[in-house]
Amino acid sequence: MKRIILLFCVAVFIVPLKSQTVQPKISFNETTHDFGKIKEADGKVTCKFEFVNTGGSDLIIQNVSASCGCTAPRWTREPVAPGAKGYVAATYNPAGRPGAFRKYVTVISNSNPGSVRLTIAGEVEAKPRTIEDDYRYAMGPIRLKSNHLAFGNLKNTAKTDKELEVINNSQEDVSVTFLRVPKHVVIAMEPAKLKPGQKGVIHANYDAPMRNDWGFVIDRMSLEINGKTERNFSLVISANIEEDFSALSEAELANAPVLSVDDAEFKFGKINQGDKVEHVYVLTNSGKSDLLIRKVKASCGCTAVQPEKKVIAPGESVNIKAVFNSAGKVGNQNKTVTIITNDPKKSKMILWVKGEVVKS
Repeated sequence: MKRIILLFCVAVFIVPLKSQTVQPKISFNETTHDFGKIKEADGKVTCKFEFVNTGGSDLIIQNVSASCGCTAPRWTREPVAPGAKGYVAATYNPAGRPGAFRKYVTVISNSNPGSVRLTIAGEVEAKPRTIEDDYRYAMGPIRLKSNHLAFGNLKNTAKTDKELEVINNSQEDVSVTFLRVPKHVVIAMEPAKLKPGQKGVIHANYDAPMRNDWGFVIDRMSLEINGKTERNFSLVISANIEEDFSALSEAELANAPVLSVDDAEFKFGKINQGDKVEHVYVLTNSGKSDLLIRKVKASCGCTAVQPEKKVIAPGESVNIKAVFNSAGKVGNQNKTVTIITNDPKKSKMILWVKGEVVKS
């Protein structure tokens, strides 16, 4: 009887031990790697984390994910037999990322535990900046920090200034003038002539009342450099023009128009490529004074029919029809119709056209 009890105890001890050793087990030599100081100019660095399958069956790495896109992982794709080695490699790209970093790589496998987190760390020494780094846009002999003068949000009553830095990157004097300048922009180079290596600024003044428009607006003009112009000698000027309600009294705000819509989203479901869908939005003035529709603008792929009238009395409604043409499009679609009005609390309303286009 004692022998039977002894054998039973041994069996109870061995069975779970055997079941444990049969499972695959991922065992890394190290789970953290510090690159120390690395130079941004030297480019990408890679660390290879090696592991051994210390379990009793094939180990399979199912997925490896990084904590950000700057870390690109690679790993052993084939099953790793018991006692065999494999690796997970993490590559860090320091470009544009000076300073200390700590990133994580998560390894998912059929091991127990099934998740292991690896860590890479270090410090990136920034590369010396060049003229090309600071002045990214080349136009003949000059370089600019941008080819876009963005005035941002601008009240329709405002006039404002903005500057853009320029450098003469040639060995000759450079003179810059501007062509096709819109009437609401005054623009000039300061100084008018740049000596070799000299820095200057393009100074622009934007007159929103003279622009007399609403929402996001863009103008384009050309540069003439030493009497010559080319296709890429182009400058974009943009602004988002909003109505200035700051002068309204409390009484005027209480009696202001209020824009409402029956449904701000039109979901057309699934259509075949090339089909068109239409939808009518009903806009209502639920305020106490006339609602003025300043502008109706549709995004690419969608057109909006202008309303029959743009002055909506209190309690009145108006229809705006949106037409979506799916020609040349495929997949999920998210198009917009922007309505700009004199509603002081909600001067801009976005209407949506959503759905899926499939190839027929």
